[in-house]
Amino acid sequence: MTRTNYDTGRGLALLAMMERIRAFERQAELAATRDKLVLGAIHLSIGQEACAAGIMQALRRDDLLLSTHRGHGHTLAKGADPAAMMKELLGREGGCCGGKGGSMHIADFGVGMLGANGVVSANITIGAGAAHGIKLLGDDRICVDIFGDGAINRGPFLEGLNWAAVFDLPVLFVCEDNEWSATTRTADMTGGDGAAARAEAIGLPVQRVDGNDVEAVADIAGDLVARIRRDRRPAFLHARTFRQEGHTYFDPAAYRSQEATQARIAADDPIARHRETLQAAGVAMAELDQIKAKAEAEMQAALSVATAAPFPPDDSVFDEVQDIGSPAEEAV
Repeated sequence: MTRTNYDTGRGLALLAMMERIRAFERQAELAATRDKLVLGAIHLSIGQEACAAGIMQALRRDDLLLSTHRGHGHTLAKGADPAAMMKELLGREGGCCGGKGGSMHIADFGVGMLGANGVVSANITIGAGAAHGIKLLGDDRICVDIFGDGAINRGPFLEGLNWAAVFDLPVLFVCEDNEWSATTRTADMTGGDGAAARAEAIGLPVQRVDGNDVEAVADIAGDLVARIRRDRRPAFLHARTFRQEGHTYFDPAAYRSQEATQARIAADDPIARHRETLQAAGVAMAELDQIKAKAEAEMQAALSVATAAPFPPDDSVFDEVQDIGSPAEEAV
């Protein structure tokens, strides 16, 4: 049955972004496993694309973003250039951070992306600080601070949320709950009712959403972002999703049932679900396939560009490295 009163343009834009994110990560995975070009770990967010696409659609380019070590999708959806991101993963000149940050420290200040972070939960207090900076400057930007469910059992979760509540900061905290803290089921190591209950206890307004339903994520994120921009107070979004692959690209995820994982993927893949929605709205399968093919071609080109790029020159090794003061000799 064809759906009526459906915003097909928005639906196609959300699908295109999710396809771009997945295609980028598939190419990154190939660069790591097939080509051995990635120096260090990469943490894939395959299966979690709806959170990135839905939330970032509600933001302006000058809004700020903090992310986790699983931040490729968030960064790409915020507007970063995929070729520069791929160069960063490969440690090449022209990467988002000059090839010195790698996957876990991607940043692009030009689109408001202040950085992914390899330390679980560290971005929560940094995000609160960024939001406090916005308040002191008195402009109308907001900050979105995304972290995983493993972060809620670390101290910065309490510190960051409490600071934002006490000082009325314009920040949206997003717990992207994929059920796993590295190789441990989060429910097995979490007391009480978890992320949303803890945020409510601190006094933040909380919304819960099916994080694999990109339309629902976009709707709720749009409302929360508008409210924060108007009221200048923090809010919390708990998005339940599912990580389809291991903690890192070399983790076979042997700690969980492969049969249950495959069943979950078959029933709850966010891209497949959204394609069904668009088909129900009358969009032809050929158009959906074209969007996927375009995304794959774009990311294959990004990997080719990154692979051909040189490594940074040796004499740039200490550029952009912060020491106690400047120049470095003063700290000796």
